[in-house]
Formats: sequence, structure tokens, C-alpha cells
Amino acid sequence: EFSSVKDYFGFLNKKGDDVNKETSTISDKALLTLEEASAYFNIGINKLRDLTNKEDCKFVIWCGSKRLIKRELFFEYLEKQYSI
Repeated sequence: EFSSVKDYFGFLNKKGDDVNKETSTISDKALLTLEEASAYFNIGINKLRDLTNKEDCKFVIWCGSKRLIKRELFFEYLEKQYSI
């Protein structure tokens, strides 16, 4: 018996019967939301929006109106920058 939905899904994850997307770590993801990228790279969301607004941005992919950042390409971009 489970007291909440969260307990139920936690049980499934521990058994390996189900994968909850919230349990995967950011470093395992290929695509990050603005919030995840902000936490991972320690860069503000507004700065990330500025960097990804350009048409020729190589490290952003749009899923409808949702902006996703390609983690590895963005990391490579940051390594080459002196300041952003």
C-alpha cells in the first residue's frame, strides 16, 4: 500500500520497473531546459535566453516553442569563451 503517488513511482524506480524522468541526473541528459542549464552551468536564465535567441545558434534546438540546450555543444562553446 502506498500513501501517495510519489511513493508509488519511487517504488517503481527502485525496482527498475519504470523510469521517472525526474530521477535522471542533468549530467546524463543530452538536452537541457533553460532551468536545468542554468543550474548546471551556473548561468542565469536571461543570459541563456540571450545566447540562444540567435538564428544560427548551434547549441539550441526548438521543440515547438520549447527551447532546449544541447549540453555537450554548449559546454564546448563555453570552453572557447573568455566572457559571455
